[in-house]
Amino acid sequence: MSNVDQRQYAAAFQRNCQPILAVLKQELPQQGIVLEIASGTGEHAAFFASQFPHLGWLPSDQTHPQLTSILAWRHQTHAANLYQPIAVDICQPNWSEIVVQALDHYGLERSEIVAIININMIHIAPWQATEGLMAGSARLLSPQGLLYLYGPFIQADQPTAPSNLAFDQSLRNRNPKWGIRTLEEVNHFATQNGLSLKQTVAMPANNLSVIWQSPASTSLSKQPIGQDKD
Repeated sequence: MSNVDQRQYAAAFQRNCQPILAVLKQELPQQGIVLEIASGTGEHAAFFASQFPHLGWLPSDQTHPQLTSILAWRHQTHAANLYQPIAVDICQPNWSEIVVQALDHYGLERSEIVAIININMIHIAPWQATEGLMAGSARLLSPQGLLYLYGPFIQADQPTAPSNLAFDQSLRNRNPKWGIRTLEEVNHFATQNGLSLKQTVAMPANNLSVIWQSPASTSLSKQPIGQDKD
């Protein structure tokens, strides 16, 4: 039935959208495209697109139910800067090429991705996803572009909250390939791909905002984004 509301809802969105927004307001540039990896229900994409009308917001996910929900949120939001979601599996080595093809489809010639956002994903995915995220982000980000991750991390120089330890164990019981990642190991993958750790911000419920930056370069110039052509 065409009138069925296909939007999905995540309780975590209501808890974290405002704290994440406060960080992004401090960090995101004034123009360009933000690529969101693993957009899930699409609530973050719809909310952030409305909060940053000067930025193009390109959501993505891996599975059909999530892509359907993201599209439904897009239709409900009517944000001109929120593009149709694209199917992306960051464990596949060519995922960055799929993003480039999507940009071409929208007529965004020579446009630059100034930020990549990933919320609450790497602890419910195999290590391969973290490796793929770092490698693909390094290929896609414009000079001094930002990679933003939000979620729980274990830090070697700080005690881990009991709630995070219990959460980590529950994740590993569900899937041995899952678990809260150490910030040091994640940062290792980032630096291997030329990304430098810019900032960590303590967030509610023992989460972190972690921001990496791509190298500076004068070989590329920023171009204004286009409009959705769907």
